[in-house]
Amino acid sequence: VHQSKMDFFCKLGYGKQDICKVLENLGQEALEDDVLKELIRMGSKPRALENPAQPSQLKLVARGSCSATAGLKWLGENESDSSDSLRPIVIDGSNVAMSHGNKEVFSCWGIQLAVDWFRERGHTYIKVFVPLWRKEPPRQDSPIADQHILEELEKQSVLVYTPSRKVKGKRVVCYDDRYIVKVAYEKDGVIVSNDHYRDLQNENPEWKWFIEQRLLMYSFVSNRFMPPDDPLGRRGPTLSNFLSKKPVLPEKKWQPCPYGKKCTYGNKCKFYHPERQHQAQLSVADELRAKTKVPLALGKEEEEERCQCPP
Repeated sequence: VHQSKMDFFCKLGYGKQDICKVLENLGQEALEDDVLKELIRMGSKPRALENPAQPSQLKLVARGSCSATAGLKWLGENESDSSDSLRPIVIDGSNVAMSHGNKEVFSCWGIQLAVDWFRERGHTYIKVFVPLWRKEPPRQDSPIADQHILEELEKQSVLVYTPSRKVKGKRVVCYDDRYIVKVAYEKDGVIVSNDHYRDLQNENPEWKWFIEQRLLMYSFVSNRFMPPDDPLGRRGPTLSNFLSKKPVLPEKKWQPCPYGKKCTYGNKCKFYHPERQHQAQLSVADELRAKTKVPLALGKEEEEERCQCPP
């Protein structure tokens, strides 16, 4: 009985000397609750409480799993995914291809250049919309270059064909621009096109705001896809902020005053004056008033001292 109680309280973390003292006082037949109360009254503490800084060697792991950290890494919780902070991209394939082909040839290579540019930035959701009749062999009135690129992008689940059919020899084409704007609006993404979609802006007021704020225009410079650094103008966001869900606000930089030390605005000047860092930035009028008040105050003090002196 003595050995079993010793083993039990040793597993709890109590020292053997304290356990022996308590058992001698209470007797070998004392209940475990009474022994525990006496140990607490004596001020004996388990080793785990005395050294809380030491980490526990044993860790409970669920069956069928190697470790908790491995599971987190497998789920990708610890690793920050940059694609989560980037907006989805919806590309107007016809507009990009015709722009790359100088509005004469449907150049599929231009679509590939645009897709590669966004892939290099880390965007994972990229969709290109092209009418289905572009699958047909090229004709003189509608030439197509590098048509095999469309098949490759379709296999990669990047390119989507908008439906079209022939009725009595005439081609019936669905409006692909509506697909582009609708998908980009639902995904809260960015539309890549040089088209302004004015008809769709008049059709839906919500789409009007979205097209105005999320339309990314571009240019091709010697087979190089180049969107502008300021998609919404000089006072708008940068390209990186425009394409990210959580834009990073730039630090406020003070513009130096063009007049320098000759500035007469004082503290009312909106520009930065490096020479006034440790000075009170007062206006010229306030500085003159302060200078004129100081000698007047000194003169009054001298007159008071003279009056107090005996004749």
